[in-house]
Amino acid sequence: MGGLFAVAVTLCLLMSFNIFIRTFSKKNFLSIDTLLIVIFLYLSILIGFSMMYLILDASGFEVLVDNGVILEGTYLERLHTCLYFSAVTLFSLGYGDVVPIGFGRLLAVLEALIGYVLPAVFVARTVWGMDKVS
Repeated sequence: MGGLFAVAVTLCLLMSFNIFIRTFSKKNFLSIDTLLIVIFLYLSILIGFSMMYLILDASGFEVLVDNGVILEGTYLERLHTCLYFSAVTLFSLGYGDVVPIGFGRLLAVLEALIGYVLPAVFVARTVWGMDKVS
C-alpha cells in the first residue's frame, strides 16, 4: 500500500511541475496568478517530499535521524518531523537537528536541488520576459 501511495505522491508532484512549466510559457509572466502558482508548487514539493520520507519510515526504512535518534514517536510526531525536515531541506536552511540516512539522503539531495534550481529558473524566466518586452 505504501508503494501505491508513493506513486500517487510522485504523480501529484509531476502534475505540479507540469502546471509550473505551462505557466512559464505565458507571455504575461509577472502576475498574481504566477506568484500563487509558485507558492503552491513549493507547498506541493514540500508536502510531497515529506510524504515520501513518512512512507519510507512507515515501511520500515530508516531515513531520518532526529537529534541523534532514529525517527520515533506517534504518527503525528513523525509527520511533523518529516514536514519540518522537508521545509528545512527545500529552503536550504539545513539546521542539522534532523539528518537523512540511507535512501533519505538521495531524496534530500533531490529536494535540495529543486530548492536551489526553482528560484534561479523563476528569476531567469522573469528577466528573459522583461528583455523580450523591451
